[in-house]
Amino acid sequence: MGFGNSKKKKKQSLQKEQKKNKKIQNQIEIETKEQEKELKILLLGTGESGKSTFIKQMMIIHKGGFPNSDLVEYKKTIKTNLILHTKILFEACINFNWEIKSQTKELGKEFLSLVEQSPELTKKTANLIKDIWEDPILKKAYEKRNKFQLPDTANYFLDKIDTIMENDYQPNDTDILFCRIPTTGVSQVTFDQGDTSWTVIDVGGQRSERRKWIHQFEDVQLLIYIVALSEYNQKLFEDLDVNRLRESFGLFSKISNNDFFEHKNCVVFFNKVDLFEEKIKKEDLKQCFPDYKGGFDFEAGKKFIKRKFLDEAENSTRNIFCHFTCATDTKNVERVIDAVNITVIEHVLKEDGLL
Repeated sequence: MGFGNSKKKKKQSLQKEQKKNKKIQNQIEIETKEQEKELKILLLGTGESGKSTFIKQMMIIHKGGFPNSDLVEYKKTIKTNLILHTKILFEACINFNWEIKSQTKELGKEFLSLVEQSPELTKKTANLIKDIWEDPILKKAYEKRNKFQLPDTANYFLDKIDTIMENDYQPNDTDILFCRIPTTGVSQVTFDQGDTSWTVIDVGGQRSERRKWIHQFEDVQLLIYIVALSEYNQKLFEDLDVNRLRESFGLFSKISNNDFFEHKNCVVFFNKVDLFEEKIKKEDLKQCFPDYKGGFDFEAGKKFIKRKFLDEAENSTRNIFCHFTCATDTKNVERVIDAVNITVIEHVLKEDGLL
């Protein structure tokens, strides 16, 4: 009798253990399947192309925005940027002998003296900035910013200085997207996109940062290369003799013809399309590409640049997908990412045998 009960208990214990093992095995299979659909994506491009803005958009779209600690830091950066951009604009007017009002000159000298003593954006400094920015020549200088180094979004914050100086001011999503902080080192964001988990990695685009890229390539499945279309008449921060779009073109050429990237699929985002559309009405693309013959036509300019980049990769065996984007427009980025997820990511997963 006792022997029979013991045998029964052993059988029950074995069944229980088998059930437990099966559950564990099922969980492992589920986790393995989920891991197989994890994609590591590397953002590449030159400085100021919009890579950091793209990462910020992923935070807004997929993470619900930014934590309070980030908002505090962005607020500080925005105030610092206001001082720096005013200084750049005022000094550009002086250096290029653009005729600003004598009163503006005096205000500018007072402003420079004040920020030399203290880098903080005080109410007094803010009032000086506001008065300096009211001079029409400063606004004309902003329009000629291709002649010196000034972010495209400087006017946005200068126009918003009263709001920024309010005691309860907190940066909104647009403020954060427009805020400029050069990327140094590596930043990344992971989020779910459909059935796939994306990890998007951003590294600095300045020349000094590019040597860090190679360390991020080992298990990357997709490259996203970002080109700033509107920079065809601007110079590099690092080298005032080099055109920014030509630099981006040259870098893409090196990446496309590098054996290390031979089997990496690539998406090219032709970014800042909104700024390009406005600029090409007045500035001929010939100044960057002498063989361009499309004049001041927006569509002709877009097609020419796209063809120019794709021609550099014509000997590559990788697949290259192209999209025109405006990284500061959340809805536009969301639509583009959905399109990438449907076409490109599905293609990558099929190549890897995961679909």
